[in-house]
Amino acid sequence: MILQLNTKSGWEDIISQYPLIHVKFSDANLLVSPSSWKEIPTNLEPYIAQSWYMDSDIQLASKKFLPGKRKITLGDVSIGGDSGNTIMMTGPCSVESEIQITACAELCVELGVKVLRAGCFKPRTSPYTFQGLGMDGLILLSRMREKYGLQIITEIRDSTHAEAVIEHTDWIQIGAKAMYDHGILRLCGKSKKPVLLKRGFGSTLQEFVQAAEFILSGGNENVVLCERGIRTFETKSRFTLDLCGVAYLQEHVNLPVILDPSHAMGYAYGVKGLTAACAAMGVDGLIIETHPDPAKAKSDASQQLDFDAFRNLYTHASKVCKAVGYQLI
Repeated sequence: MILQLNTKSGWEDIISQYPLIHVKFSDANLLVSPSSWKEIPTNLEPYIAQSWYMDSDIQLASKKFLPGKRKITLGDVSIGGDSGNTIMMTGPCSVESEIQITACAELCVELGVKVLRAGCFKPRTSPYTFQGLGMDGLILLSRMREKYGLQIITEIRDSTHAEAVIEHTDWIQIGAKAMYDHGILRLCGKSKKPVLLKRGFGSTLQEFVQAAEFILSGGNENVVLCERGIRTFETKSRFTLDLCGVAYLQEHVNLPVILDPSHAMGYAYGVKGLTAACAAMGVDGLIIETHPDPAKAKSDASQQLDFDAFRNLYTHASKVCKAVGYQLI
């Protein structure tokens, strides 16, 4: 249940008696209870202006609470709401060197892409593979922002560097392997920067959106969901991109949705086609991995596009977006 408070004072002493979370939403004061609540306590009734009863603990993200889609604006970039934009985020899986990340930044400038993505702290499956440049990578990304005017997104791997990532980036990415990390979720809830939350590859949609609720209930309204593929019985692709799940999110959830066909497919040859399918759904963004020389990439080499392939994908995706009433930015 979501309760909107009126202007009366005195509720502060009462809420300590109940399992309620106080959330500032725009100019309103909200109290959020477990969805199992179906009645307002008698001593709270004088303070309630409006209430919403929920079927599950998808609450602040539900269209039952906020019809339509939230609009997120950062600088000259807007997605969701009535923006009609599909944002493109591109760059390598990992920052590897200044030469490499500079080439990727210049590709963004060439095509008008506004957000450069690259990993600095890599949550790799094997401890024997490249783990990222860490803070040195963050410094390189900061240079790209300063030199080229790009917005930066990179991933928080764990709590040891979470505050550094939040400080140095424009968009915060929570990766699939960290989706359940409540420490990271709550820390991002205290920020006002946009948070790109990736779906865990073994997570249900309910679990995915409830992870977003941790951020929203912390006071950060700027949350974007990212579908990046789930693990199924199929072995010919890295994961299975759940477009059915995207349709559910668009119907029932008020958060913008970005898709990551690179991680879903796992192989460069299928990324363009998947991107077209994503764009045809009228999504709010796409995140595509590019590298100046994918064969030499230190992580996820098989799924990264070379620059010519990305130029071709970008042109094609722009046409698909336009056909469904969106603009690729």
